[in-house]
Amino acid sequence: MRKDVQEKDYNGITQGVIWQQLLIFFFPLLFGTFFQMLYNTTDAVIVGRFVGTVALSAIGGAASQIVNVIVGAFLGLASGASVVIAQYYGAGDQDKTSASVHTAIAMSLLFGVVFTVAGILFAGPSLEGLNTPSDSFAESKIYLQIYFAGMIPNLIYNMGAGILRAIGDSKRPLYYLIISCLANIGLDLFFVAILKMGVFGAALATILCQLLSAVLVMACLLRSPECYGVRISEIRIRRFYMQRILQIGVPAMVQSLSYSLTNVILQAAVNAYGTSYVAAWAACGKADQVFWMTSNSFGIAVTTFIGQNYGAGKMDRVRKCIRESLIIDTIITVSLSLFLWFMTDILIGMFTTDKDVIALGRMMMHFFVPCYVTFIAVEIFSDVLRGMGDTFAPMLICISGICVLRILWVILARPVRPQFSTLMWSYPVSWVPTGILLVLYFILTWGRKEKRLRA
Repeated sequence: MRKDVQEKDYNGITQGVIWQQLLIFFFPLLFGTFFQMLYNTTDAVIVGRFVGTVALSAIGGAASQIVNVIVGAFLGLASGASVVIAQYYGAGDQDKTSASVHTAIAMSLLFGVVFTVAGILFAGPSLEGLNTPSDSFAESKIYLQIYFAGMIPNLIYNMGAGILRAIGDSKRPLYYLIISCLANIGLDLFFVAILKMGVFGAALATILCQLLSAVLVMACLLRSPECYGVRISEIRIRRFYMQRILQIGVPAMVQSLSYSLTNVILQAAVNAYGTSYVAAWAACGKADQVFWMTSNSFGIAVTTFIGQNYGAGKMDRVRKCIRESLIIDTIITVSLSLFLWFMTDILIGMFTTDKDVIALGRMMMHFFVPCYVTFIAVEIFSDVLRGMGDTFAPMLICISGICVLRILWVILARPVRPQFSTLMWSYPVSWVPTGILLVLYFILTWGRKEKRLRA
């Protein structure tokens, strides 16, 4: 494919009106967020409704946190591949784009095998280490082992969708997600509500739909004649491109892993308060995915725009993208915060009919929702820096500010004030200083990034 043909594909990102093109790229991601939320919460809704609180605790408690650790770690690595591909694609380098794509697919296969084996073998010990309540331990283990059995297609889909988004295509991943989500809802109802297969049925439905999504995204990439298309014979790890992906992806992976491990530590602390608190925490975590997935989707849009424009050497557009992203993200955050505040009871009630759990979930949501605005700087500036290929220092800032500070808060503050609210305060207490440090780092390093690009 000639460079002028490729330019027609991505000029909306590197040449169009930024806020318009950003929203055009973002809205499919936003709709994808909605269906991703449905996909991830279907198990919890149906299991909570048709099986009960213990089963909800089993799939939404420690098991969910362990899954988040593993998948989150890979998504951090996949973000490195997306940045590399976006920069090469933005620069119009077809050969390097193709080599990066094939290396990324090979890496996802390798990690899929490793995670599958490790996840199945260590499911039990991991749950024991998190003080999983005894009444939900057996079902948590079942759910976790089946989920890890489907890890390879899970990673293939996430990497494939990341490749498409890196080249500016946010629509096809949305279509595949919608299909998989609808299939997941149908299979969940069939396995859990009709066949009464409980947690086992919910897990089986999930991995079958992950396989479907992987088949769809790979079929798209295999059919594409463009430089980002996949050829089976070309799928292998190329050292140079793997190093580039790891250079950007490992810090992002470590950062994501640190977030997840921190949440696992918090989950262990939550478990000490009993099953009702665990179920409410799980329901709250599912409900506020409306915010987190929307924020993450906007972050993907920002990283893609920054990556392609930085790769094309268009620093003026990078500056404008940062300013306009901050404005748009503020509007999104405030709007979603108001929605979640007033819809709390309805959202929590989707997962359980237990009045005590609903009351606890309401208390948690009404605490967290007003704090989301403090996360804007963390989201935007970490994604901007990642798009420019700068991930190591932001990783250190995020790990120190969010992870270490949050853990220290739990260790030091909880013994002094053992109320459950002490655990919740660990979130805003860690977001604010992290955001400030990221902004300061960005200001101090911006000049060097401009000079390096000109050189």
